[in-house]
Amino acid sequence: MLSMQKELGMSMKKMKRHWQLYLVVFLPLLYLIIFKYIPMAGVVIAFKDYNVIKGIWGSPWVGLKYFEQFFESPNFWLYLKNTLGISMYGLLVGFPAPILLALALNEIRNGFFKSSVQMITYAPYFISTVIMVSILIVTLSPNVGIISKFLHTLGVENTNLMGIPSLFKSIYVWSDVWQHTGYGAIIYIAALSGVNPELYESAKVDGASRIQKIINIDIPSLIPVSVILLILNLGNIMKLGFEKIYLMQNPLNVSTSEVISTYVYKVGLLSSSFSFSAAIGFFNSVVNLILLVGVNYIAKKLSSSSLW
Repeated sequence: MLSMQKELGMSMKKMKRHWQLYLVVFLPLLYLIIFKYIPMAGVVIAFKDYNVIKGIWGSPWVGLKYFEQFFESPNFWLYLKNTLGISMYGLLVGFPAPILLALALNEIRNGFFKSSVQMITYAPYFISTVIMVSILIVTLSPNVGIISKFLHTLGVENTNLMGIPSLFKSIYVWSDVWQHTGYGAIIYIAALSGVNPELYESAKVDGASRIQKIINIDIPSLIPVSVILLILNLGNIMKLGFEKIYLMQNPLNVSTSEVISTYVYKVGLLSSSFSFSAAIGFFNSVVNLILLVGVNYIAKKLSSSSLW
């Protein structure tokens, strides 16, 4: 008992001595509690027939009604397939792209050229989603689009590329890669900058080529960071960007562009079915949590890198 009191007293003295540091930690913690943890209580809406007048706790309990409604929807499997298809496509293409860019930039010795490439590749990240989609629509327009005009010179008939369902995934994913690859490479460039220069010198003495240096030094140094980011990306596989997909949608490509997030907005929020939208959001969160825990467990078994 005395030892506990002594430890508590020492802790209080440390807090008083370093109160500025605790204040810095307290503000973000307060933000998380107010805007992230307290709103979790609203998940109960998914199990109730929510009425604005009666409130969350006064609304009648309906159990799994809205989950069943979602699972029994005739287009449930289509929306799930579209969501997973676009997410996996984006992960397969978009995940290695920043790694390759970082490896390429790490081999550039001309400082001016390297900084110019970095600036050019980073710039698209700061374009807003609305502007990005506007650029896509104008570029792929059958009348004034650069790509359509180029195809026309090759003898291809003017086509609304944004209206072809089979092209939607590729347009979404590759435009996303162009926009985020430069910014995503920053963390890998930082990891490469921490590699011991003596390793490169030893490799040079041994007569290793550039490719051999990349394979034996650079890539192993990126594996821990890559594993962590891969786990985080797989944990958000169901959290597909709503804004960009919704803005890219049109009646012609809706069969491949309708995903769970846009379906929630149209059916759940526009019709004020808050319980239905909450049920689907809860379903997405549970799937993401299972994937996050599962992938982290596998990564922990196969390598020394994991989130916990």
